Amino acid sequence: MDELKRQAAARALEAVRDGMRLGLGTGSTAKHFVELLGERVRAGLKVIGVPTSEATRSDAARYGIALTTLDEIDRLDLTVDGADEVDHSLNLIKGGGGALLREKIVVAASDRMIVIADDSKWVEVLGRFPLPVEVIPFGLAATRRALAEAFAESGVSGQMGLRKAKDGHVFVTDGGHWIVDAHLGRIPDVPRLAGLLSAIPGVVEHGLFVGLASTVILAGAHGIRVVEKA
Repeated sequence: MDELKRQAAARALEAVRDGMRLGLGTGSTAKHFVELLGERVRAGLKVIGVPTSEATRSDAARYGIALTTLDEIDRLDLTVDGADEVDHSLNLIKGGGGALLREKIVVAASDRMIVIADDSKWVEVLGRFPLPVEVIPFGLAATRRALAEAFAESGVSGQMGLRKAKDGHVFVTDGGHWIVDAHLGRIPDVPRLAGLLSAIPGVVEHGLFVGLASTVILAGAHGIRVVEKA
């Protein structure tokens, strides 16, 4: 599986040109892209990157990739990132690594987004992977009630759990927020649920990425498949 992720990352690297401003994703697949990009940079490629997490920032700096912020530049040419699930409309579930807020900010500031993944992430309907919802710690019970109402209104239901870190404590995002993971099974109307979640005051961001991906690169046992946005 790790080799498939690396193959997808290598294919995405073919879209990178000298002088590009890049969004650098977070997670196990994006980590391969950052490492391979670092090899190209050491060979003379000139790019500048905006990392989507502190972990990616650390990796990129270690590989010698020049970094900036969205306070210093206003647009990015391309973001390359992974996904936890991709449907046939190229809607995504992201946030398994806990960086969904910064990931969505960076993607929204990019002209294009290439998603890299192994082909197990390609699904008919989103929802098998738990949907991450980044929330403010204050008023968590009220936010969870509002989440349940939004799920019911969009025709889905399931268990919600507060994400825990490896040490057993509550997982805290780079922005100082918490994550509620919703185990929904199937999300038949992704745009509707995305809109309902965005309207909840205690929700900082959610892991539904609607209409943001332009290309998906899937690596599988039979090779690479590239799916472009219709």
